Amino acid sequence: FAGRQKCYSEGCLECSRRRNHHQPAILNSSSLRQVVESTRILEMWQNDLRPLLIERYPGSPGSYAARQHIMQRIQRLQADWVLEVDTFLSRTPYGYRSFSNIISTLNPTAKRHLVLACHYDSKYFPHWNNRMFVGATDSAVPCAMMLELARALDQQLLSLKNISDRRPDLSLKLIFFDGEEALFHWSPQDSLYGSRHLALKMASTPHPPGARGTNQLHGMDLLVLLDLLGAPNPTFPNFFPNTASWFNRLQAIEHELHELGFLKDHSLERKYFQDFGSGGIIQDDHIPFLRKGVPVLHLIPSPFPEVWHTMDDDEENLDESTIDNLNKILQVFVLEYLHL
Repeated sequence: FAGRQKCYSEGCLECSRRRNHHQPAILNSSSLRQVVESTRILEMWQNDLRPLLIERYPGSPGSYAARQHIMQRIQRLQADWVLEVDTFLSRTPYGYRSFSNIISTLNPTAKRHLVLACHYDSKYFPHWNNRMFVGATDSAVPCAMMLELARALDQQLLSLKNISDRRPDLSLKLIFFDGEEALFHWSPQDSLYGSRHLALKMASTPHPPGARGTNQLHGMDLLVLLDLLGAPNPTFPNFFPNTASWFNRLQAIEHELHELGFLKDHSLERKYFQDFGSGGIIQDDHIPFLRKGVPVLHLIPSPFPEVWHTMDDDEENLDESTIDNLNKILQVFVLEYLHL
C-alpha cells in the first residue's frame, strides 16, 4: 500500500503533516480515575448491549431494530452529534439487497477526525435447536462499547462544540457498518458491503465542505476498527507499522491503568496489547479504507474467540471484566488523542 499512501498524502499535505506529527495529551492519574469512575459496565450491559443481542443480518427486522437503537442512544446525548444513515442497494448472491451504514459525527466541518468503527450486522445462520446467532462478540459488544464511550465522555465531547480557540481542526466520528459478513460465502464481492460503499462515497465527497482536491478520506486521521471483542483473555497484535506509535500508546494506557489498580481481574502476564506481529492482514471493514491510504488500528484478537461464528457467541460467554477494562483503555485513548 506504499504507493497509495503516497498519493493519499499528496492529496492533503497539511492534514497529512498534522496527522503524522500528532501527539497525545497524556492524562495524569487524577484524570484516569475520573475516566474509570465515569464508565459503567452494568448500565452499558443493560442499556446498550442486551438490545443488540438479537438476530440482525442485513434487511432483517432485527437489523432495523439495532439501527434504531444505536441512533436513539446517540440522539439522547448532550454532545452535538450529527447522524447520517447511508442507505444503498448492492448486488448479493441473493439479488439486490438494501444496506444502511450509520455515521455519527461531531463537528462535521472539522478538518480532521479520529474515527472509531465496528459492524452492527450479524452473520446469517439458519436457526438450530431453537437457537439463533446473535453475534455477541461479532459485533454487538464493539457497538455497545462505542455507545458507552459516547455516553461516558459526553461532557468532555460536548466541549468540542465550543473549542474555537483550541484544536478546532480535530474531532470524533463513529461509524457502524452494515453488511460486513458474507451472506453466502466470503469473497471480495460477498463481504464488506457497507465499508466498500462508504469508502467510495467518502472518496468522492469534498472535505471540508466546498474544498477542492481533498475529500472525507483525507480528513480521517486514524481509523480504529473494533471487532470480535468480549471474550476472556484477548490478545491484540499490532498489524500496521505506520500506526505502531498509537498501538504503543494503547499498551502504555493498559500498563498505567493496571499499575493504578483500575483494571479488574487483569494480569500483566496476560496483557491485552502484545508486541508480536500478526503475520498477515485480516479481511475486515478497514480494508477498503486501508487501500485508499487511511491509517488503521485494527483491534481484533488473535487468535479469534473460540465461539467465533458459532451459536455460542452469546451473552453467556462474554467476560464482563474484560469488556470493562477495554472500555477504560479505549476511553482514555480517545481523550488523549483529542486533547480533552
